[in-house]
Amino acid sequence: MRTRPTLSWMDTGAPLPRTTSLDEVVPVVARGGVVVLSGAGLSTESGIPDYRGETGSLRRHTPMTYEEFVGSPDGRRRYWARSHLGWRTIARARPNDGHRAVTELRAAGFLSGVITQNVDGLHHAAGTRDAVELHGNLDRVLCLDCRRTSPREELDRRLRAANPGFQATATRINPDGDVELAAEDVRGFEVVPCADCGGVLKPDVVFFGENVPKPRVDECFRLVDAARSVLVLGSSLTVMSGLRFVRHAAKSGKPVVIVNQGRTRGDVHASVRVDLPLGAALTELCALLRRTSP
Repeated sequence: MRTRPTLSWMDTGAPLPRTTSLDEVVPVVARGGVVVLSGAGLSTESGIPDYRGETGSLRRHTPMTYEEFVGSPDGRRRYWARSHLGWRTIARARPNDGHRAVTELRAAGFLSGVITQNVDGLHHAAGTRDAVELHGNLDRVLCLDCRRTSPREELDRRLRAANPGFQATATRINPDGDVELAAEDVRGFEVVPCADCGGVLKPDVVFFGENVPKPRVDECFRLVDAARSVLVLGSSLTVMSGLRFVRHAAKSGKPVVIVNQGRTRGDVHASVRVDLPLGAALTELCALLRRTSP
């Protein structure tokens, strides 16, 4: 059974205390055994906008849902035309200071695991090769019929060949690799099938309304269970696929620290809530830990 997508949430309670100091974060991370849960806010400094910040794309854009993708050929054509352009921007994006800081913390032994809700592959590109990509990766394509996976570069070449006159220009990129295009630019776009079986191709990412594969969820719960604390970086925690790990940690009595610009759906579960830009905050955190380490 697939759940209906949660695109937004309304916090009707009074804002919980927030800080711009890392003083309470340092001792939590210094103890080690930290699992990071990262969201789109970590990638904004790489040029990829988030969904729900002040300039978040959900203010103008409704992401593709699983139901529409599998049930509507027109929906798939619209998605692939827009994503064909958007993926090139995602592919050109490079890790920022925040991603590099996470890699440094992992290499120094402070982190026991990294879970990311992002599909841009930037944690892996920064050197955190064992980051669990909760929602998949835009660099891969999955056939819904034969289940074969293939590189996105391969699909990109095939789409270029099938659409030699496609000259549309992207006006805005979204975190899922989608862009905004005029209807006339989408109408004539040619979608290609699986090269092996002729089936329907889908990016190997979890669309809104689609369930995260159970083995991946189980792996994340194992990481949280084995951790001493959870550090949330740049996520509003609106979507239950990430929020459940925060709730699970808090229920188990583990400290939850949130570093995010703006309120989150998980604020009530956090012992520390820091409102700072991620790149600068994580760079400072690394520096403070280097000074306090023996």
